Amino acid sequence: MAGPRIVVAMSGGVDSSVAAALLKAQGFDVIGVSMQLSATPAATVRAGQGCCSLEDFRDARRVAERLAIPYYVWNLTDTFRARVTDVFASEYVRGRTPNPCVLCNRDLKFDELRTRAGALGAALVATGHYARILREDDGRFRLLRARDERKDQSYFLFSLAQEELARTRFPLGDLTKEEVRRHARALGLPVAEKPESQEICFVPDRDYAGWVERHALAGDLKPGAIKDADGRTLAVHGGVHRFTVGQRRRLGIGDGVARWVTRIDGATGTVHVGGRDALANRGLVAEQVRWTAGAPVTDGDVRVRIRHRHAPVAARLRHTADDRVEAWFDEPATAVTPGQAAVFYRGEEVLGGGWIAEAL
Repeated sequence: MAGPRIVVAMSGGVDSSVAAALLKAQGFDVIGVSMQLSATPAATVRAGQGCCSLEDFRDARRVAERLAIPYYVWNLTDTFRARVTDVFASEYVRGRTPNPCVLCNRDLKFDELRTRAGALGAALVATGHYARILREDDGRFRLLRARDERKDQSYFLFSLAQEELARTRFPLGDLTKEEVRRHARALGLPVAEKPESQEICFVPDRDYAGWVERHALAGDLKPGAIKDADGRTLAVHGGVHRFTVGQRRRLGIGDGVARWVTRIDGATGTVHVGGRDALANRGLVAEQVRWTAGAPVTDGDVRVRIRHRHAPVAARLRHTADDRVEAWFDEPATAVTPGQAAVFYRGEEVLGGGWIAEAL
């Protein structure tokens, strides 16, 4: 007799393929799905750049056939455009630096996945993310970092609420990447040696500014001045979407002095620059905060991660509004960037997180 039905998001890569295989071995009634995010997916894609190509769909189908599980492709192009790529463009022209992977995880890989899984008779969903979910004796669920710190993806998952954690499985949370590949080889999966993608899937060439210029309305682009700490205009630029906090190169100043972008004013189009010391911040304001732990947290040992690969810094949290929190760092952190996610940790546990509205 088959176990509980579970829908697994399959990207065509080795991680999601092994996740599906492990769940089937555990007795779940597994259904594999891929998400078509582009109206015209590429026929192929170079190793390490992007994902969601026709080649990826073919790989996912081959894995599903190998595992003898049903497999479907869902067309989510309209949802992806409205909730991810349109937001990506609008954030850049506001002078912010967005993280589309967090949006994609929240609005597609889980919200849409869960909703559509119900139509297939599945109460559970799973992905190949490197993270762990632990249920406490009192029924509370804890989202934890992966055992493999190099692959940990808990930063991208802070928006998952308790009821969502209860219905989600991360089969790879206790495995290293090397162990995942060994599982794939042992199972004879055709993607065992497939390289992983490293870039934003819809900007595989990493030319974010060029992508924004092609997709934003011309009137939305904000040209303006580049100014130093004394308010002197050092140069003019063609749009704030070409800059991010902490950027040093391609500033267009040309006087040989080392400067970094310290702040971007999207309303006026002004890019502020200064020395490296000017990048240090005492804290941040996070908005649209969600509490993964199930309740707001302010006290105790709290650490904040301001970028995916950023080492978490000790901080004190202070609630200022229903969904806004100030995080004051024990030691200054460099290049707090509006638009990025700030994620709060205690030890291995994700307490919650939000979007950086401003640096303090």
